[in-house]
Amino acid sequence: MKQTQRLPVSCNKDCGAGCPLVAEVADGRLLRIRDNPLRPSHMSGCVRGYQMGRAVYHPERLRSPLVRTGPRGSGQFREVGWDEALRIVSRGLERVRQSPGPQAVLRLGGSGSCRGAVHNTELLSRRFLAGFGGFTDTTGSYSSGAESFVAPYLFGPGHVRRSGIDPATLRFSRLILLWGANVEDTRFGCELAARIREQKRRGVPVIVIDPRRSRTARRLADRWIPLLPGTDTALMASVLHVLISEDRIDRPVIRRISVGFDALERHILGLDDGQAKTPLWAEKICGVPPETVVELARLYGRSRPAALIPGLSIQRTIGGEEAVRMAVALQTATGNVGVPGGSSGTNIWSRLPGPRCPRMPVPPTPQPAGVPVYCWPDAVLEGRAGGYPTEIRAIYNVGGNYVCTGSDVNRNIRAFERVELAVSHEYFLTPTARCSDVVLPVTTFLEREDVVFPETNHLLYSHRAIEPVGNTRNDYTIFCQLADRLGFGEEFSRGRSAGQWLERFLQDSEVSDIDEFRRTGIYIGADQERCGLSDFVSDPDDHPLDTPSGRIEIASRPYAELGFSEVPTWRGFQPTPAYPLYMITPHARYRVNSQYANDPWFAERESQELWMNPRDALNRGIGRNSRVEVESPQGKIRVEVRITDRIMPGVVSLLAGMWPRIGADGVDTAGAANILTSTVPTEPSRSSRTHSVAVQVRAV
Repeated sequence: MKQTQRLPVSCNKDCGAGCPLVAEVADGRLLRIRDNPLRPSHMSGCVRGYQMGRAVYHPERLRSPLVRTGPRGSGQFREVGWDEALRIVSRGLERVRQSPGPQAVLRLGGSGSCRGAVHNTELLSRRFLAGFGGFTDTTGSYSSGAESFVAPYLFGPGHVRRSGIDPATLRFSRLILLWGANVEDTRFGCELAARIREQKRRGVPVIVIDPRRSRTARRLADRWIPLLPGTDTALMASVLHVLISEDRIDRPVIRRISVGFDALERHILGLDDGQAKTPLWAEKICGVPPETVVELARLYGRSRPAALIPGLSIQRTIGGEEAVRMAVALQTATGNVGVPGGSSGTNIWSRLPGPRCPRMPVPPTPQPAGVPVYCWPDAVLEGRAGGYPTEIRAIYNVGGNYVCTGSDVNRNIRAFERVELAVSHEYFLTPTARCSDVVLPVTTFLEREDVVFPETNHLLYSHRAIEPVGNTRNDYTIFCQLADRLGFGEEFSRGRSAGQWLERFLQDSEVSDIDEFRRTGIYIGADQERCGLSDFVSDPDDHPLDTPSGRIEIASRPYAELGFSEVPTWRGFQPTPAYPLYMITPHARYRVNSQYANDPWFAERESQELWMNPRDALNRGIGRNSRVEVESPQGKIRVEVRITDRIMPGVVSLLAGMWPRIGADGVDTAGAANILTSTVPTEPSRSSRTHSVAVQVRAV
């Protein structure tokens, strides 16, 4: 009889959560993954973690290094041994280092293993390339670039990390506004959705504001308010207009904790530009009836404390920076910042310090150079002539599928075709790996040991549940071996194995009983009901923010010096007659970005379809169960259409993350949304605008 071993593990993926799980193993083979029975009651995993075994044992999983034999993107490779693969990579990197220099290497990746103390693809790749002599790094984030850029202007750079809330504080909320936040599918912490569900059962109103009736809207919302993509700032402004007009704002709190609200109030009332931001004004922009705005504002104004939880979607638009600023202004005006049951109005993550535990250190980079990650293909294709700091000759990609997940797939492919050397660490022959010269097969979180940092006040211990499949190696080992070949092995590893690094981090952590931590897999931080900025709100003079004023800066002069409005204001994006429909690209429930896109089991449970409102379909002669052609200035796709009133008129929706399948005619037939998106970013953050896309849809 086989003896089953149960080992605590945790996903180390870029899904926004980090969950306490248990792997059940017999005779060295994974049987199943389930929730850790010792987890706190509100924490649970999801189907993507439970089904990780499908990726581990997938027939297409890479088990040996690959070297390209045909054109980039052709999928023509030969299997080689590790010695040959590492020799090709090290010689290629050395050629670039000699001429034109190490900064000609562009670092991509980071999402493959993003939560580990040791096995962290972002930290490891930066550490390796810093030892290499320098590199061109990617800055910002596809996920939250605009929010991360603008938050320091509101709270100060030192207080951004203290501006969140623990999900447990939602038990004090009397209203929860999920503004573009699909918490049932995109998991930002493994207890947030459960806490909201609990509040709904208690009778607390939950309002979902989103162009589509998402799974969150169906399961949690007392009311779904659809609005046109990228118009969140205008709707927020009109809500604030009602609150000001009906004297529902908290002026003493505003004066005590913020500066610049008087300038914003003038703007909202139209005293600066002659246009009051009334609900009638907002209707023409957002498509939301004025009476709905008034009802929302009155409910919001009388329901305190209220938690406004914005999704990352509202800042992945042209002018997304302003949506973040206006959300903070709303929460400040209503006295909901820094109080239990409220929120700061920014960041869907908890964004509070977790338990102390070191991570892999990254030394200073010689002559650092950076390009916005959203514009990485432009940096490759345009170089210094396009205003970028370096001429890129090599791409080193660790755990990222950038050809697929970056905007404008065709441009991404051209960027890979331009460089002299492209290397990827991967599980599968993804679209990005297909465009690489060498692909190095790496282990999953089930095949290595680590401490994982979830988006809550916990630490998770993740055991090595099984031996590495095939001839795979972990990223740390690969970098150690490459660093040895390139002459800085001792500097990179400091003579430590991955296990020795992990032991050192544990000894320097706040975990007192390490054996118990390994046994249970969970370390729980002392305070589970923290409310960010509460000390500042209680006494702004003794606990000032590190902004120029020491207060929340509703009006920001440093931000205005970038060439934008001192107060938050709507900066719109609108379709054109040639491309009259807005398109949004939400995350899929059954994918982590593009991971699992190649697995039929997941594909059967979530069809890749274009959602279209019946009115828009009728106007184009599009019937049910038909295929359509979707076109933008960047490209064309053909995909099945789903006619549904779960998407508002004027908007279509296509899930992000599908691997492209581009035919000889240049048209994608897989439904890869990023065929249609643009690398032109939102400013001034130079970040993602993948919900500001204009398309035309035609019947095929």
